[in-house]
Amino acid sequence: MFIEQPAVWLRWLWPKAIWRMNHNEKSVYLTFDDGPIPESTPFILQTLREHNVKATFFMVGDNVRKYPELYQQIVDEGHQVGNHTHNHISGFRHTLHDYSYNTEKANAYIHSHLFRPPHGWMRMAQYAWLSRRYKIVMWDVVTRDYSKWMTAQDVFNNVKYYTRNGSIITFHDSLKSIDKLRFALPEALRWLKQEGYTFKTFE
Repeated sequence: MFIEQPAVWLRWLWPKAIWRMNHNEKSVYLTFDDGPIPESTPFILQTLREHNVKATFFMVGDNVRKYPELYQQIVDEGHQVGNHTHNHISGFRHTLHDYSYNTEKANAYIHSHLFRPPHGWMRMAQYAWLSRRYKIVMWDVVTRDYSKWMTAQDVFNNVKYYTRNGSIITFHDSLKSIDKLRFALPEALRWLKQEGYTFKTFE
């Protein structure tokens, strides 16, 4: 559960970051990290389109540079976009100068006021810099679709077990996740609708 639903102390560590939305509203915020790439993004977009659901894509700048048509399709279909650095770099392995440069390099392609740190970690100096420039969006539910130890059913079960009012649910737009998402994403969308959740994106 520590991974699927972050501990309270993590939420206290970066108080200006958003971990969960309105607790009193039966809505969820779907997010997809690490894309866009041709091996997974088209399926995700098709599935969202079929279910009439909008999501937020936290993109790697270098992927947007390589696949601008996928970025444009995401925007044209009414989804929100966010910055996930240019090279998916770890905050703990880079200085503030390098991290901020990489983030701004990504935003030259992504053009977003939203940011999510790769691996969910930031140094305090990075957090202070980011929070002055971006709305930092973390998560309430991690589906763990990237894990080789998880099956597609496990990914779907994580959505069922941990989702609650205002949950920010994180999937991944990646090679590690796509085989599981072919089952888990449409199943999750159907289940969330059956449970009465509405779908929102960040402003």
